[in-house]
Amino acid sequence: MNQLHSELKKEFQLERMILFSDAVFAIAITLLVIELKVPEIERAELTEGKLLDALGHMIPKFFGFIISFMFIGIYWTVHHKLFGYVINYTPKLLRLNLLFLFAVALMPFSTAFYSEYVMKHVLTPVVFYTANIIMLGLFNLFMWRHIGNPKNKLSEGLSHADAKYYSLRAVIVPVLFTFFAFVYLINPYISSFLPLLVPLVMRIIKKRHEKRTRKKLNETKQEEHGI
Repeated sequence: MNQLHSELKKEFQLERMILFSDAVFAIAITLLVIELKVPEIERAELTEGKLLDALGHMIPKFFGFIISFMFIGIYWTVHHKLFGYVINYTPKLLRLNLLFLFAVALMPFSTAFYSEYVMKHVLTPVVFYTANIIMLGLFNLFMWRHIGNPKNKLSEGLSHADAKYYSLRAVIVPVLFTFFAFVYLINPYISSFLPLLVPLVMRIIKKRHEKRTRKKLNETKQEEHGI
């Protein structure tokens, strides 16, 4: 009975952590759209041209919203995948998860800051936004390494190869955004569109990982059958 109670308590605590994390993701995505305010033009001055011009000035904000929505969505799916392996928790995992969620919660502000000034050729908003992305990637990496360590006994069904793959994914995004920040120094306009390439890069890495996994699985089957 005590063992059953302990298992149920552990499962309940994990569920609380996951639900809290999902709530932070949901709130962060909701706060992103709050920055997209409807243009206000005096009725006496209202024309289609002025309204379209006002919407045109909001393009950087829409673009920042799309980019950040995409990345928060990506990190939510990764977080969902991560906790699909977790069967136990430690105080360190709780702290790492909170630090990761801190970076998620910061995204609406860094996005608004970035979107407001990205086309005005100032570097500070780009550095701030990039630092936010780096924080997300690093804390994500630390969580994968923590749960992927067999000594911690926190995961089930997570192979060494998969743990390395997800750790690599966690590093790739911060590295790419650091590169984008340097490109911004040369051409801000090109740099602004480069984040759209991240899902493509991640998909290529995923395909290569799946290919290697299938190859290794086939080799194992051949060895078992003595081929």
